[in-house]
Formats: sequence, structure tokens, C-alpha cells
Amino acid sequence: MKHIIDKKTNLFIILSGIFLTNAILAELVGIKIFSLESSLGFNPAQINLFGGWVLDFNLTAGVVLWPVVFVTTDIINEYFGKEGVKKISFLTVIFISYAFLIIAAVSWLSPADFWMEINSTDDDGNTFNMDYAFDKVFLQGARIIVGSLAAFLIGQLLDVFVFHKLRLITGSKMLWLRATGSTLVSQLIDSFVVLFIAFYLLAPTNVQWTFSQVMSVGIINYIYKFAIAIIMTPTLYIAHHFIDKYLGRNRAEEMMEDAANKSGSFF
Repeated sequence: MKHIIDKKTNLFIILSGIFLTNAILAELVGIKIFSLESSLGFNPAQINLFGGWVLDFNLTAGVVLWPVVFVTTDIINEYFGKEGVKKISFLTVIFISYAFLIIAAVSWLSPADFWMEINSTDDDGNTFNMDYAFDKVFLQGARIIVGSLAAFLIGQLLDVFVFHKLRLITGSKMLWLRATGSTLVSQLIDSFVVLFIAFYLLAPTNVQWTFSQVMSVGIINYIYKFAIAIIMTPTLYIAHHFIDKYLGRNRAEEMMEDAANKSGSFF
């Protein structure tokens, strides 16, 4: 039976699904800032830096999912080039924006009385407003989404540019250098832009972070992404192996060469 969808298209659909799912989830959970030390049972690091900054390993919860996005971006970069990355990046922006528009619209709906009543206290018997909690958690994401989408698009365009500039130097070899190098450069921008816009520039005064807090969390986020980019390198080679096997070696090499030839410029 003849395949309705060819292998190249099928591969892009699968990679896009993985990319979109993890990117949207990362945006939704990104409002939570967690302590890596406490999560692992350690005391806060309390590292004193220049200017009186105190550095703890506090990260946005979205960093748990972004490594999957990094690897998927590199795979799309390798086989589909700049056009593939741009296509999935703009689609992601559209879908994330849609998700937050729906959340904003839902927040305007009046809560049912019985729902408020059965959720009127927490587990310790303290008064609890479920509707307020819903809005507080999800609507805080509005300013995060502005910062995150701006950082995301800049980061993705920078990633594909650096990836293919490195490919001009390395050829088809040293995939680890292209993948790690492009991620480290793009995430240097992403790690700070999103925090600055979401928690400093657009944040209400009562919840605004200090500039020191923005820098501290940004540095830790970047260190985390730096480490993960290196740790995740083997998964990139594993994925590369199975994709080459799926496409066929000749077809895979043809796609990679075509992707490289069409991805020289930034835009």
C-alpha cells in the first residue's frame, strides 16, 4: 500500500508535535520558581557575588522541559534547516498565544457556587478561594508569555544562524559542536530576556523582582542550560542514528545538505 505521507513529512510532523507539546507546557509551568537545592534535600547555596548578589539554585519550572525543545530544535536544524525551524517557531508562538487567550477568556467566566463551596477550605481548614487561585496562577503567565515569546523567537533565529555557521566550518562532522554551540549562544540571550521582561519590566510593583534577582536567576538558568546542553548530547546522536535509519542514509544526507545550503542568513 502506498504511503499517503512521505517519510520526510512524517518526520517533521513528529518532531513538530514533540516541540510544540514541550514548548507550550514549559510556558504554562514557567510561572513557578523552584529551589533545586531544596528539591534535592540540600540547604540553599547562598553564593555571594560581586555587588552583594546572593546566588541560589533557583530556576523557573520551564527549564525541566526546555532540554527536549533544545534537542528537537537541533534535529530540525540538521534535517530541515532554517525554514523548518522558522516554521515550527512561528507556529509555536501562534499556539502559545492562543492558549493564553483562551485562559484569559476562561478567567472571565463566573465560578459555580457549588465549586467554590466544596473548595472553600484547604487541607488544613484555612479559608481558600479557588477562583482567585486559578486566576492568580494562570493569569500571571500573561506577562511571562510576552517576555518568553520575544526571547523564544530571538533565541530560535540565533540558534539556527549559529548552527549553520558552525556547519560551514565543521561540515557534516562534529554534530555535538553545532548543537552545543548554537544552544549556548542562543540561550545566553533567552535566559535573561524573558526574566527581565516578565519579572522586572512588565511586573506590577508589588511583585516586581529586583535587578539582582533577575540576574541571579538568569545566571542559574543559563548554567543549568549549559550543563543540560552537554548532558543531552548523546541523545542527539541516538536520535540522529534512528532518523538516518528511518529515512535511509542517502535520503538523510541529501536532506542535511539541502538544509545547510538554504540556511546561511540570519532571517
